[in-house]
Amino acid sequence: MQSIRSIFLLLAGITAFVALAVLTFSVTLAVGGILTVLMAGRALSLKMKPAPVRATHKTKPHSGENMRIWNDGRGTIIDL
Repeated sequence: MQSIRSIFLLLAGITAFVALAVLTFSVTLAVGGILTVLMAGRALSLKMKPAPVRATHKTKPHSGENMRIWNDGRGTIIDL
């Protein structure tokens, strides 16, 4: 009777271990797949060209010089 109980506990322990190992592996694969999709989406979105920005220019007030200043959305450009 004692040996039957020992075999049953051994099989129950092995079954629980295998079940937890399979669960851990499947969760790892799921998280890895989600991260792969997110990283691929980010890499593809960074390669897309940004939308063009309409640049405006201003002339220097009260001066005969034709200094042009405009902002293209990425920074101010001063053309002397």
